[in-house]
Amino acid sequence: MSTGAEALRWEASFPVLRLTGSGTRQFLHGQTSAAIQQAPEHQLIRSCWLTATGRVQALLEVRLDPEGADVLVLCGDAEAVLTGFDRVIFPADRVKVALGGTRRRVQRLRPAPHPPQWDEDVLWPEEKTLPAAWEQLMPASQAQLEDWRISQGLPFSPAELNGDTNPLELGLGDWISLDKGCYLGQETVAKLASRDGVKQKLRCWTLPADDVTSEGPGPGDTLLANGDRAGTITSAVQDGNRWHGLALIRRSFLTQPTLNKAHGGQAVALSQPPAFQDCGSAAAD
Repeated sequence: MSTGAEALRWEASFPVLRLTGSGTRQFLHGQTSAAIQQAPEHQLIRSCWLTATGRVQALLEVRLDPEGADVLVLCGDAEAVLTGFDRVIFPADRVKVALGGTRRRVQRLRPAPHPPQWDEDVLWPEEKTLPAAWEQLMPASQAQLEDWRISQGLPFSPAELNGDTNPLELGLGDWISLDKGCYLGQETVAKLASRDGVKQKLRCWTLPADDVTSEGPGPGDTLLANGDRAGTITSAVQDGNRWHGLALIRRSFLTQPTLNKAHGGQAVALSQPPAFQDCGSAAAD
């Protein structure tokens, strides 16, 4: 990542759903991938909202309080989450949900290869001013933010989180629980985890800019191994003297140190993203 990345922060406002009622915990426990039922109040909980077949629709941050919970939609369509929640709420659930406006969120951008430390690096500030140590961090530009996201291997983009990928493919193992019982998409995720059945996984890739003789790499480009399709580039940016990005790599080619672009034949170096967590791995925090 670019020099000075350790002194940057990501600051933005995100849509929030407000859930109220005595059944809030139980409802979120059954509709999202995190263990909500026994979670402490005011702790930020990372969770996925999945389809019934285990595909990721949205990434959420949940904070419980005595009256209910705020659910921040970090990535995905907040209106779709609201509609999805509202569709399955019954009077017996003892919960109501509505859009709650937006909430300011600040995250320290820990440079790769150090993975994010979520409990330490994320704030939902209640005051206009930040703690002194956070005020010293420079706000990241959009280019710096994208460079950090890719260097960490975080699928916070429609290119990776598009409704066609599951959390194990995206390295979101620490955003899901295998022990909490039934929830939306749980059956598929449990089968994939128990059978090690993931067909592809997210990887970082790099390519020296000097090796790019014509059009640079971009989303949708195919990666090959000895002529066989090995993966697909999902994100690509140029950072100084290199191109780098993310790609979904087929399982049988994950151990390959390099693959080749289908157009141009340049060798693309692969590495496991710092933030990538297989299911059951220790959480980054």
